[in-house]
Amino acid sequence: MLICPICQSALTAHNNSVRCIFAHSFDRARQGYLNLLPVQHKNSRAPGDNPAMVQARRDFLSAGYYAPLAERFAALMQERQPQHWLDIGCGEGYYTAHIAQALPESHGYALDISREAVKRACKRDANTTWLVASMARLPLASSSCQAIASIFSPLDWQEAQRVLAPGGALLRMGPCTDHLQELREQLYDEVRSYDDSKHLQLIPEGMQHIHSETLRFTLTLSDAQARSNLLAMTPHGWRANAERRAAVINQALTTTVAIRYDWIEKTET
Repeated sequence: MLICPICQSALTAHNNSVRCIFAHSFDRARQGYLNLLPVQHKNSRAPGDNPAMVQARRDFLSAGYYAPLAERFAALMQERQPQHWLDIGCGEGYYTAHIAQALPESHGYALDISREAVKRACKRDANTTWLVASMARLPLASSSCQAIASIFSPLDWQEAQRVLAPGGALLRMGPCTDHLQELREQLYDEVRSYDDSKHLQLIPEGMQHIHSETLRFTLTLSDAQARSNLLAMTPHGWRANAERRAAVINQALTTTVAIRYDWIEKTET
């Protein structure tokens, strides 16, 4: 299943590491993950979310505020019963753990470019194979997965298509145009709408959109730390000015959660 990020040949276990036939070797960290992100593939010294962002997201999600989103995602993945699945951009592993719980007979792989995120994700589920790796160079063999999860994450469509087996599918979860609408209205003078179906125009030949649905509910955050965590785990935490961020943190917030789910299936043989 795993391939070398340098030469793309198969990786095999060797003591507490994995290596390929060309002697490229990658050690398993004490937390349990494999770092398959060579230094030459990094765009910065510490790519991805920093420790503060990761901790804010972990605290917010662990409190259950987005539990309906995770539960629906896991249920949709469960319908397909994949033998092998991959979570691209897994972050600190909250959604990954829900998928793993829903698919106890399947084997999951989860990766993120942030080492800090994956270090924490390892604590979520011991049976998932956790990887620090690039979404643009997925360290999995071609046609090796029956399902891919992409949750609030950028996506390299060509790599996702390569890794999917024929008949396999990608489940994408992303925000609708009114997601966190009331929060955004407090942060910005002008709240811009956007096309939440624009990603469908990027689907490559050999894949087709087969299902779409939305989930909406009203979220009330009466705890100041929860509001601070929500800001810290979204782009609004650095886009909005400090005064408006402070105003959000200092008073109760009720806002809309609106999420879109899309199944995109690989049709080519």
